[in-house]
Amino acid sequence: MKQINGGVTAAKGFKASSCEANIKYKDRTDMAFVYSDEPCVCAGTFTSNVVKAACVQWDQKIVASGEPMQAVVINSGIANACTGKEGFDACEATAKAVEKSLGVKFTSVAVASTGVIGMQLPVDKLVKGVEMMSKSLDGSIDAGTAASKAIMTTDTVNKEVAVTFEAGGKEVVLGGMSKGSGMIHPNMCTMLAFLTTDLAIEKSLLQEAVSEVVKDTFNMITVDGDTSTNDTLLCMANGLAGNTVVSNKGEDYDNFKEALSFVCEYLAKKMAADGEGASKLFEAKVINAKCKEDARILSRAIVGSNLSKAAIYGCDANFGRFLCAMGYSGADFDQNDVELFFESESGKLEVFHKGTPIVFDEDEALKIMKADAVTVFVNMNEGDAAATAWGCDLTYDYVKINADYRS
Repeated sequence: MKQINGGVTAAKGFKASSCEANIKYKDRTDMAFVYSDEPCVCAGTFTSNVVKAACVQWDQKIVASGEPMQAVVINSGIANACTGKEGFDACEATAKAVEKSLGVKFTSVAVASTGVIGMQLPVDKLVKGVEMMSKSLDGSIDAGTAASKAIMTTDTVNKEVAVTFEAGGKEVVLGGMSKGSGMIHPNMCTMLAFLTTDLAIEKSLLQEAVSEVVKDTFNMITVDGDTSTNDTLLCMANGLAGNTVVSNKGEDYDNFKEALSFVCEYLAKKMAADGEGASKLFEAKVINAKCKEDARILSRAIVGSNLSKAAIYGCDANFGRFLCAMGYSGADFDQNDVELFFESESGKLEVFHKGTPIVFDEDEALKIMKADAVTVFVNMNEGDAAATAWGCDLTYDYVKINADYRS
């Protein structure tokens, strides 16, 4: 596997475009379009929030139907959540605009939205946006990058990545883009992400791989504890790499899953680091836990604690906050087995050893915690399971951003 330049247009047969539709924002692109020259098998995972946006329900039907997917249209600014029948009508109107412009079945067109909840989408602007983007679809890397910027809301940077790997003696490409900065909390998936690959693979195996990889990537990030109404991950595979169809688990499937894990973890970490108001990436790595689920629970509790996040922001090596979060996480463990360290590019420092605090150099701890990425490393000494979770620090700017989000 090798990382290459690009995102959703890196794989053969995929094109993208974007435009200024003025759906909510008046000074930037706010619609994106990803299209495959050939129909794709597709897989998806969606928010666990009971209140699901209209676009989430639309996409769930497409994924569950087993029918091909060939395009996805995304808008930013308005979430199309809590919008009743009018929200579903907006999804259908968008998909039918693609059908009219490109001749593909509207039932093969996914839609996604991100932004303010409870506002109705201006359908006329959506349709006009589709018409404009249909004429400018482009398979260049730049077109994919532009699409990744058009789906941003409070994100400060766009997020895209692409890799190559081998399957059946053919070079295969997997690319992706995502957006996410606020309303980020584990339980799949707390963001929008779109993956494209020219791999030929059976739908059932694609869905299995996506569902498995999500558990240790997108489901292991948190910014603010709020699980969005719009979380969507879609993966489209058009088979244009020319490999023999992956229909069984084996070397080709494993190579794909490795690439998928890399891409999803890369995008997940980018989102965690770009949390609203964040100044640094906050990672929790738990090793030697009793079981995998305990490791996941413990690491997510650490990065999800507001007190822990505030300590990371303040560069305060207050290890008690992290132990406290572990203690109420729901995982069962003996505190007398725990070893806790702070780690960054500036070094690693143990501060708690098997039930007893360690007298440590505060200046050394401060140096470690001032880094742009800080890890709380925990050895449970109770098993052989491990997991890593990602989040960010909690700053004053988070409140400022969310206090006037509708403005």
